[in-house]
Amino acid sequence: MSEIDRSTLAWGEINDDTIADAARLVGTELRRDQHRWISEMNVDAIAHFAEGVGDRNPLWRDPSYGPSTKWGATLAPPTILYSVDTTVVSPSLAGVQWIYAGTDWVWYDAIRLGDAVDATAKFLRQDVKGGEFAKKWVLQTGHNTFTRREDGFLLAEAWGRCARTPRGDALKKDGSEKYKAKGEARYSKDQLAQIEDEILAEAPRGAETLLWEDVEVGATLRPAVKGPLTSTDMVAWYAGWSGARPYGGALGDVVRYRQRHRDYHISEVTGAKDSAGRGHVEAKTGSDVGMGGAYDIGPQRISWGVNMITDWIGDNGFLHKLSATLLRPNLIGDTTWWKGTVESKEVIDGYHLVHIDCVAVNQADVTHAKARATVILPSKDSGEVALPIPRDLTSYGETER
Repeated sequence: MSEIDRSTLAWGEINDDTIADAARLVGTELRRDQHRWISEMNVDAIAHFAEGVGDRNPLWRDPSYGPSTKWGATLAPPTILYSVDTTVVSPSLAGVQWIYAGTDWVWYDAIRLGDAVDATAKFLRQDVKGGEFAKKWVLQTGHNTFTRREDGFLLAEAWGRCARTPRGDALKKDGSEKYKAKGEARYSKDQLAQIEDEILAEAPRGAETLLWEDVEVGATLRPAVKGPLTSTDMVAWYAGWSGARPYGGALGDVVRYRQRHRDYHISEVTGAKDSAGRGHVEAKTGSDVGMGGAYDIGPQRISWGVNMITDWIGDNGFLHKLSATLLRPNLIGDTTWWKGTVESKEVIDGYHLVHIDCVAVNQADVTHAKARATVILPSKDSGEVALPIPRDLTSYGETER
């Protein structure tokens, strides 16, 4: 393939040249200075992330609780690693929207207070697609590793997927806008009262041990209820997850960032460069990028599902794997119910596994995300869960490849 003159590449377009320009980076380890919010698991970082999720598990919210458990320490929610690296791998394609499409996670050990974590990110592959959302779009997949700095142990791996889709004028030109602009959801007083009652009924299992033998196939998990989603919820998530870093930062920082990365949205009001991330809190921009209004953030929604799972397994279980896919937007004003059903059980290498099918549905009963999770539980035969886990004990998701 001949060398591409990058100065001539179209901004905001998905065409053969821009696709080829991105493809040249496949297999490359990427610089991640804008994708890290934290590197050490201190009390504040853990608490702020949990607050941004709305996760009240005392393992991460109460500094006096964790030391009294088998762990002997405060733990962090598994998806706090999104704050160490966003898992967003979306190189090149300047001016083209990136929409988070899902993550496959494998965790090998608990994340503890005091852990310092290093991350790497590699651009793994790129697939050109077409269909209902746009005539041509690109799915980019990255691979992250998360390593405990003290001993070099691999805490977790993640395979993040980002859809690169047209936005603004390019989306209109494409003529296949899937998610039309719509107003916020409306609820009756009775509906809102019911939602609040369900939220208030949520509680982590805590010290009550859930044994593998006591879990029945077909059993359901208590749903995690998130919403009606507000802009305040979005600000809380940003505070715990990343600030403005994935968009280049703020003020002078973002001006300097855009000297290196042509990653921005053009404001229709001022004509100035702005972050496309404003679509998460501003309905007009959310519609402009094809989402139908202001919308949530993929790792945020996935973390809500993990909240449900970790509440269910209690202090003595361990979330080993999660393969989550985001199917359609979840907008400001929507309410999400993450639901889980035990799909199967098995024993591998002495570890007692439970596989859970999960779905996220909204107030209109529309499924907008799905996931498969694997947890490891204590058992009557082998006792407590022994960490770390030596390998991925399953064969679904990206690890099938």
